Amino acid sequence: MHVFACAGCDATLTVPLSEVCLPVHARQQYGNGAQLPVLMESGTFASDPDPWGGPWRLWNELEPGEAEARGVHAPVHALSRRTAGAFVIAPGDLRGTRIMPENGGGSCCGLDGADGPNTACEACDLPVAARIDDCSLWQAVRLGTDTVRRVPVEGADPAPLPWTELAESGERTALFEPIATWGGGLGPSHYWSWSPRWEAAAGHALAHLLVASEGRPVDVPDGLTAEVFRRALDALLPAGPPRRRAVLAGPGLPSPDPDGAVLLVPIHPRTGRTWTPEGPAASAYPVPLPLGVWLGLASPRPYRPVPASGGIPRDVLRDEPLPPRPGRLFRADRGTFQHTLVRLPAVRSPWMRAILKKLASRRAADLF
Repeated sequence: MHVFACAGCDATLTVPLSEVCLPVHARQQYGNGAQLPVLMESGTFASDPDPWGGPWRLWNELEPGEAEARGVHAPVHALSRRTAGAFVIAPGDLRGTRIMPENGGGSCCGLDGADGPNTACEACDLPVAARIDDCSLWQAVRLGTDTVRRVPVEGADPAPLPWTELAESGERTALFEPIATWGGGLGPSHYWSWSPRWEAAAGHALAHLLVASEGRPVDVPDGLTAEVFRRALDALLPAGPPRRRAVLAGPGLPSPDPDGAVLLVPIHPRTGRTWTPEGPAASAYPVPLPLGVWLGLASPRPYRPVPASGGIPRDVLRDEPLPPRPGRLFRADRGTFQHTLVRLPAVRSPWMRAILKKLASRRAADLF
């Protein structure tokens, strides 16, 4: 367990926290005016390998080799000049700080942290963090590595659960959910949509699927997996043989075929490591998916009406209508997709040029 202390005066700024991996939707910007929930679970923190917010350097202002040194292998509009490695926590786990209204920036409905630290230590007034709670952004606090120190405290971090237990006890991420919005003069409202977490997970995985394709078409399993990935894969990759095959693999599923070239596997929510099969299939390309999304693809739970007495179990249909299905096709999150793709070295491959050209076209806009 760790707490974070002010680098200026050693004041404790957080409750005790355990380290987990950064959620793949951490940088997602969703919709327009949407009220997204808190990014991190209470009692946890994660390190972000990439900087957040301005000031920015445009792509044509970078020195030769500078982008690759920062892990970016394809052109982007601009790169942040801020320090990488911020510690990301839930806002409710912060202590002994105050908001700096003068550093609020020009955000819409809250704070976005784009202009740098907006939260100071109460004891010494050192700017220590950027709070993010603006509309369309996941709520979080980003503690700067140069303004706080990580201090060990008594108490051991919970041991990471083995894969078999995660598969049995892990919670599936809901495919549809109500999205809260600012409803004008009458207050907040909401609409039903595909889950933002599913869309971000699909964007992250789609970038890996394109790299794993090596420029060849990719087949995915029928059903929900096809609904999430097939339309984008067919639009961005060439048609015809030879085709590669992507299959779901992980704890509780049959051993993958050694000939399966691409495996859709879960990410351990605490360690950030992907599940790896034993034997010849271990050499297949692993496409990472958050555990809750992977569970939804690998073992979806159908809702069936079941007679029940007393309290209604979670998996039993209620009397009220089921959540309405969104009136549009599923779309991967474009921002998460692009952030992931440009950081994969294979994006420099000659066969990727045709894919990048398609991504720049207007037709690709319908995929995201």
